[in-house]
Amino acid sequence: MIGFSFGGEFSRISPPSYTRTIKMIRKTKTRSSKPEARKLQARKAKTGSRKPTLIPRPTRIQSAGNKPKLIDEYIGRVNSHTSSASVAHMRSPAGWVEPGQTPAFDEFTIVLKGILRVEHKNGSIDVAAGRAVIAHAGEWIRYSTPHEGGAEYIAVCLPAFSMETVHRDEV
Repeated sequence: MIGFSFGGEFSRISPPSYTRTIKMIRKTKTRSSKPEARKLQARKAKTGSRKPTLIPRPTRIQSAGNKPKLIDEYIGRVNSHTSSASVAHMRSPAGWVEPGQTPAFDEFTIVLKGILRVEHKNGSIDVAAGRAVIAHAGEWIRYSTPHEGGAEYIAVCLPAFSMETVHRDEV
């Protein structure tokens, strides 16, 4: 017979009582009095029978700016009815400039091709392919693609992008 040593509280328990001890621990955990723990338990109970959601295709979103830009929203308020986050694939041409904005969401951008310029109150950052940038909620920014070939990038917004929370500059 091979013996096992689990360490911690289980090292002092004989094998037949493992199941009873684990059940006691689980019971104790579910009786948490903390509001956050109760909310999490309620969410787990509600979503217990759910499965992953396949997003079969993006929705093309109209862009802002001086030239047409392709925005394909995969996850967000429009395509998946998700308000907690949005994920979009963007392709903007050379010379594209978007109006400035002070969004109420954080935006995480990964540049796949080209260079994306991110202007902010203290200057600008050119983000090349293979790099990323975080624009923080409440911070004024303006995106553009001034270089030859434009840029292709993925933008993730937390919470999800919306026209009500982007707070674009009036032009």
